[in-house]
Amino acid sequence: MVMLLAMGLVFPAGMVKAADTVVSASEKKIKFDYTLTVDNEVVETTTGKTPLEYTPGKGQLIPGLEKEMEGMKPGDTKTVVVKPEDGYGMPKDDGVREYPLEKFPQGMEPQVGMVFEMQDEGGNSYPATIKEIKDKIVILDFNHPLAGKELTFEVKVVSIE
Repeated sequence: MVMLLAMGLVFPAGMVKAADTVVSASEKKIKFDYTLTVDNEVVETTTGKTPLEYTPGKGQLIPGLEKEMEGMKPGDTKTVVVKPEDGYGMPKDDGVREYPLEKFPQGMEPQVGMVFEMQDEGGNSYPATIKEIKDKIVILDFNHPLAGKELTFEVKVVSIE
């Protein structure tokens, strides 16, 4: 038996079925579990926690991950490798700045590797990592900590609502 569709496409019987719910650029909310590994080290995971939720096309996920999740269905699992340019980008030279040591709060002892929030004049917060401490200057890195890194995600779609 053959089904003939209005557009003239022919499909053998049994191949035509109702549309499945898949990850696509729709207004549906996607819930998924993931484990993020960078340089063979687990950085983040939702294992044993609440799944992450996002709406495709809203810019809530890094582009490389969102693109690779398109077409997945609830229960599907996948390993996704995201190159830096499709993740947090490459580190930018202008993301590293000098800051006077005297402007740090009294009692705070800056240390290399320390991460803290800084605010601009408009009240926007930005994470900064101390890269280096000189005599009276602290070198701060405002680049995302995962900038320039290849990201490996193990993802499982939990639900599409």
